[in-house]
Amino acid sequence: MNSHLVWLIGYSLAQLALGAWISRRVRTSSDFFVAGRALGPGLLFSTMLAANVGAGSTVGATGLGYRDGLAAMWWVLSAGIGSFVLAFWIGPAIRRTASAHDLRTVGDYLEFRYGVGVRSLIAALLLIGSVFILAGQLIAVSWILNVIAGIPKIVGCVAAGVLITIYFAGGGLLTSAYVNIVQLTVKMVGFAVAIPFALRAAGGWDAVHALQPSPDYWNFWQSGESGLVYLAMLGPAFIVSPGLLQKTYGARDDRAVRLGVGFNALALMVYAGVPVLLGMMARAQFPDLAQSELALPTLLAKGVPPAVGALGLAAVFSAELSAADAVLFTLTTSLSQDFYKRFYRPAANDAEMLRITRVTAVFAGALGVGVALVAGGVVSALSIFYTIMGVSLFVPMIAGLFQPKAKSVDAMAAIITGIVIVGGWRVALAGKPINGITPAMGGLAGAIMVFLVVYLIRRASGGPDSAPPLTPATE
Repeated sequence: MNSHLVWLIGYSLAQLALGAWISRRVRTSSDFFVAGRALGPGLLFSTMLAANVGAGSTVGATGLGYRDGLAAMWWVLSAGIGSFVLAFWIGPAIRRTASAHDLRTVGDYLEFRYGVGVRSLIAALLLIGSVFILAGQLIAVSWILNVIAGIPKIVGCVAAGVLITIYFAGGGLLTSAYVNIVQLTVKMVGFAVAIPFALRAAGGWDAVHALQPSPDYWNFWQSGESGLVYLAMLGPAFIVSPGLLQKTYGARDDRAVRLGVGFNALALMVYAGVPVLLGMMARAQFPDLAQSELALPTLLAKGVPPAVGALGLAAVFSAELSAADAVLFTLTTSLSQDFYKRFYRPAANDAEMLRITRVTAVFAGALGVGVALVAGGVVSALSIFYTIMGVSLFVPMIAGLFQPKAKSVDAMAAIITGIVIVGGWRVALAGKPINGITPAMGGLAGAIMVFLVVYLIRRASGGPDSAPPLTPATE
């Protein structure tokens, strides 16, 4: 059997064993959903960074670096910028509200702040978007398995889905937080070791710097489809991503949020150049890959010494698994809390919710596998999620936290406008930019403008208040 494959199988079994051991500490649904609200800065940092360094920032970003060059750094830089805003502005505010009112999901907050209509609409959009991002992680794992052992995409996606579902379903956020420490350590060590060997194999820095597949390959601001334009799509999504917000719910205090999420943001900024440089190194060695997203697994499997490649592949494998369990967390908690408990079984007790949540994790994992089998690639799948989250959730979350007079009708108008603009843009123009304006930019700008217009008209006409009388901004 392929030695790289043996190594990954052994590593996967070790993660399953650790997850099973930690899951014994999960006794209540609160442990599963928010880790008992006891995460300190260290655990919060590791679980946030492990979730953020996933398929998009490894396989996806390396593929963008291979294809577009230096400007691909904005894929991860944008995530870091959004994470800084989450650490010092949004995160502490929503953690306090979630703790005070025992909120467990973003849907819980939206109903508390605006009512059931906004919660239901966002929950439906979240279900669609999260399935796509889970699919992106599974596709990345399948690329790895395909390169190192010729395993077909369908088998790779199913295997990855089963592995993630088993260890996550056992213990939810608490299990993920501890498993993520191991995964994060493997990632950092693996990439640190792989870079100098990959650079040497590519012929050194002079050979990499000599690459000129396009005139703007070394332009930091824009090259091909990559560049500063990613900030409009990824920045807002990393500020209000439900999976990340719900991790802050598990923090024990505001200081844990500021330190844990803040150091996660700093680490993302430092890491941003790593996958791009690896993509360029892969371009120097393997200039004719049929699919740019094969750049990272090909480089690690064939472009560095076997031992280094094995460690690097384990790092990438860890990245995809940790990000996938973060998305599975979002999907599972939304389906069980926002749909099952809210609409079907409001009287469900704690034991029933813990059981249903685990069953839901299996269903969500299967759903992600199904979408992965038909999705085109990692970046395309993730772009759908980030765009949906940015244009639908950013405005109501920011307004809900910091504008006490914002009401349900304002939020609904913003959500619907953003989604309609993005959907119409994709149908009419296949998602292509217009004079540098992307669908994410257009949808976000439209959502903000319509929110302000509806808000001002309602205030001027003395419209009714439709939100609960107690809001986070007036506690």
